[in-house]
Amino acid sequence: MTNPELGVLMLGLFIVFIMFGFPIAFTLMALGVGFGYMAMGDTIFALVVQRTYSVMASDVLVSIPLFIFMGYIIERANILDRLFHSLQIALGNVPGSLAIATLATCAIFATATGIVGAVVTLMGLLAFPAMLRAGYDTRLSAGVVCAGGCLGILLPPSVMLILYGATAGVSVPKLYAGAFFPGLLLAALYMIYVLVRCIINPALAPKLPREETEVPWSTALRALATSFFPLTLLIMSVLGAIFFGFATPTEAAGVGAMGALLLAAAYRSLSFGKVRESVVLTARTSAMVCWLFVGSYIFSSIFAILGGHEPIKTLVLALDLSPTMFLITAQIIIFILGWPLEWTEIIVIFVPIFLPLLELFQIDPLFFGILIALNIQTSFLSPPVAMAPFYLKGIAPPHVSINQIFAGVMPYLGLVLFAMVIVYVFPGVALWLPRYLYG
Repeated sequence: MTNPELGVLMLGLFIVFIMFGFPIAFTLMALGVGFGYMAMGDTIFALVVQRTYSVMASDVLVSIPLFIFMGYIIERANILDRLFHSLQIALGNVPGSLAIATLATCAIFATATGIVGAVVTLMGLLAFPAMLRAGYDTRLSAGVVCAGGCLGILLPPSVMLILYGATAGVSVPKLYAGAFFPGLLLAALYMIYVLVRCIINPALAPKLPREETEVPWSTALRALATSFFPLTLLIMSVLGAIFFGFATPTEAAGVGAMGALLLAAAYRSLSFGKVRESVVLTARTSAMVCWLFVGSYIFSSIFAILGGHEPIKTLVLALDLSPTMFLITAQIIIFILGWPLEWTEIIVIFVPIFLPLLELFQIDPLFFGILIALNIQTSFLSPPVAMAPFYLKGIAPPHVSINQIFAGVMPYLGLVLFAMVIVYVFPGVALWLPRYLYG
């Protein structure tokens, strides 16, 4: 058996083991070391040490635990409750106001943390029951929470973009700048869709009682001033420092974490117990990400040494695809992979297979990464894995079925694909800001 055949066999075994539920990171390391030993002998162990050290010494990855800590502090300090309440008051007379306030809250909170599970869970506990009590359609309410909660995978400071940047060798600030407008575009499409549906069929989202909508403007302004503006200022300061080159992502993440602590203290919601809990959750999440990255580096290195890319490259060249067709084909493959796999497996295993082909087809890795970030929204929403619906089902009232939740998220899959078409047809949506800021 030739080395490229070993590489393809290793990739196939990885997919099989993941389907059986084996831990991703340790499956990657075990397969990498096992197949590497067959190809390289004892040299594989030195390579494992080298790859592990290179991951742990990466300056870019240091920003991940800091951004995660920032998000957990904001979550534990009940800042999200204040934000949702203020937006609910401000949007009281808009059709589907609770649903639109939920999407706006998700978009803002997504820029404070890239933790999709946390956003879906929190909004599922906060906004989902509020919409059901107001008589909102169950499917509409479930779709809003799940789709809005997944925006954190695209909007900066997305952990996914950090991992893609480290994998593809693309500047993380450029990725953040490139993802900013597509993220806002997707959030706007969600809100427009909800607004139009509620105008066409008001029964989906009954109007709130008069005492909740006829609030003095001074009360609404005070609520926004004490919740919306402080958090937005913190987020814009962190992202602005990255965009304009005042700070590296790691430095900005450190400032953001300190700002989250100060904001929680200003709201008198900071305690030793909440800080300790946030530290523990941050350590656990960061350890998962780092081990995953170590495993992917080992696996991808052995896959490259074995020449596993060659059969794939030969197949693509034999198809004689144009750059447009290659880009569409790659995105279709990633979309299909999102059904059984999570985004982590797609980024660390399958994206590196496409990266060597980008130069061949003259495709900008930055643009490719933004399309992937948009595409991977579907991996959280599309069954059978569909983590966002399962997060919501775990905390939803018993009468809400998983089928209702799946039915609610389906329209948003179409909106994600529509956003990808817009970004592809008008690439300036993703490329204008990084070109303007960085040339």
